[in-house]
Amino acid sequence: MKDVVFSLPGEALGTANSAVLVGDFNNWDVDKAIALKPHKDGTLKAKVKLEPGQTYEYRFLLNDGRWVNDWAAQGYVHKQHFGIDNSVITVEEDALVAEKKTKTRTTADKAAKTVSKAVKKVADVVKHDLTKIEGIGPAIAKLLEQEGIQNFKDLSKATIKKLKGVLDAAGSKFAMHDPKSWPKQAKLAATEKWEELKALQQELLGGK
Repeated sequence: MKDVVFSLPGEALGTANSAVLVGDFNNWDVDKAIALKPHKDGTLKAKVKLEPGQTYEYRFLLNDGRWVNDWAAQGYVHKQHFGIDNSVITVEEDALVAEKKTKTRTTADKAAKTVSKAVKKVADVVKHDLTKIEGIGPAIAKLLEQEGIQNFKDLSKATIKKLKGVLDAAGSKFAMHDPKSWPKQAKLAATEKWEELKALQQELLGGK
C-alpha cells in the first residue's frame, strides 16, 4: 500500500468549515468518510493508504452538505446517471516494484499491451470541471463538452470566435455571456496556477 495525500484549498470551503473524503476506497460510505485536517497554509489534508497501480474516484463532502471536487485532481469522469463529475486519481507504482513486474512478463507484446491499456484508461478520464472557470456554469460546460472542449487545455486553445459561436447557437439565454476571458483562465488552470487564476477571477468579478 502507498500513502497518498489528498488536499483541498481553504477557499473551496465557502460557508463550510470542515470536509471529509469519500470515494471508491471506502465504498462511498459517508459513515466511513476520512476527515481532512486543517494546516497552517490554509489547506485541508488527509493521508490515505491506497493500492499502487489502481485508479480511484472520489469527492469531498463539506459539513454544510455540499459536495466538491479536488481542484487539482489528475482528471475527472462524468457520471451521467447523477449528472456530476467525480475526481480521479491513479496511484503510481514505485520504480522498483514496476521494474520487478516488468521482468516477470513473458513477452514484449504483453508489456506493450499493458501500457496501451493504461494509456487508454488515463485518456478516457482526462476531463476537467469547466465550471471552475469564471463565467461558465453547468449548462455552458455541457455545451462546450458537446463541441469537444473537455478540459482546461482544450478550452485554453479555443478561439473567442468559436466560443461565441457555441453560445450564439444555443440561443439568446447563452448568447449574452462573454467568453473572452475563458481561454486565459483555462490556461492558468491547465498549468495549475491556482493563485494566479484566483487573482484574475477576482479582477473579473470586480469589473462586473
